Amino acid sequence: MIGTLPLSLPQLEDRIVPELETVETRLLEVVSSADATINPPTSHLAAAGGKRLRPVLTLLTAQLGDPELATGEQVRDAGVAVELTHIATLYHDDVMDEAPLRRGAPSAQTVWGNSAAILAGDVLVARASQLVAALGPQAVLAHSKTFERLCMGQLHETLPRPAGTDPVAHYLQVLADKTGSLIAVSARYGAMLTRAGEATEAIVEAFGEKIGVAFQLADDCIDLTSDAATTGKTPGTDLREGVDTMPVLLLRQALAAGELDAAGQSILATLSSADLSDDAVLSDVVAQLRVHPVLSRTREMATRWADQAIAVLNGLEEAVLAGTKDRLDATGVTGPARESALADARERAALVHDGMEQFAHLLVDRAA
Repeated sequence: MIGTLPLSLPQLEDRIVPELETVETRLLEVVSSADATINPPTSHLAAAGGKRLRPVLTLLTAQLGDPELATGEQVRDAGVAVELTHIATLYHDDVMDEAPLRRGAPSAQTVWGNSAAILAGDVLVARASQLVAALGPQAVLAHSKTFERLCMGQLHETLPRPAGTDPVAHYLQVLADKTGSLIAVSARYGAMLTRAGEATEAIVEAFGEKIGVAFQLADDCIDLTSDAATTGKTPGTDLREGVDTMPVLLLRQALAAGELDAAGQSILATLSSADLSDDAVLSDVVAQLRVHPVLSRTREMATRWADQAIAVLNGLEEAVLAGTKDRLDATGVTGPARESALADARERAALVHDGMEQFAHLLVDRAA
């Protein structure tokens, strides 16, 4: 078990778990580093818990580079920074969605109001930026580009879709921007900060983006199939806010093609005309979506994206060995020490490859 993920990686667990515990301690320090007025809202969501998927991935990919750097302060700070950025987006999302719950606790804006929740999220972005600033200009550029994509993804979801744009393709790009980009940079940071090599960085970054899309598609299913006690969120929140997630988009696609069944037409009619602020109405349309084939199709899409993410890893071992050779050449390591370092890198790459496959399956299997 690494974090909240049941990854079977006993040979890496002794290295990763203590680092994740340090990340958690540091995270809770950073979100409560102001004063008695500011600390309650800024620490609210971090204290409520979370999967910590992004720092887990950072720590996992850090095992692909210099072993001495993998347990260093920079990698830990990168893990804290990506989680801070993620938490900040949740504050903003909950304001836009008017969500009453997050992680089983009242959302920040229901406790302190919209303005305080937005500002709390902004404070966390600033603190994440301070951590990244100490990681060097390459990390700063990666973080700023990622945050731009996060915001653009949210804007593309919020603003009207351009005429003539395919709704499903548009939505998948939104997911890649607002979810995949941060998971991608989380994976890249681990490789970047341990000098694993540009080829390794590119592979794990591509994996992160694809698994981020798969993760969100799985969440689209979970939003309809789980209850608030399980997810910490009110089922159907996106429906209530008029956001079409993948199951609804597939209904609209079938309608446009003249292939939508009566049950699907009934669901769309309810979404367009009923008062979804009524809990009973919302619960009824969620129940209808749970049994419609579009839910299974969304699960299948999540699985395909996870499979694509895993396929990206095919060249990982070769990239890690190339990066290791470059580091050894730069430091003049030869003879038995070089062979030992290459053998160790080969073993770690195989273990991380296996761990990333498990990571991918776990993120989509929870929607089964």
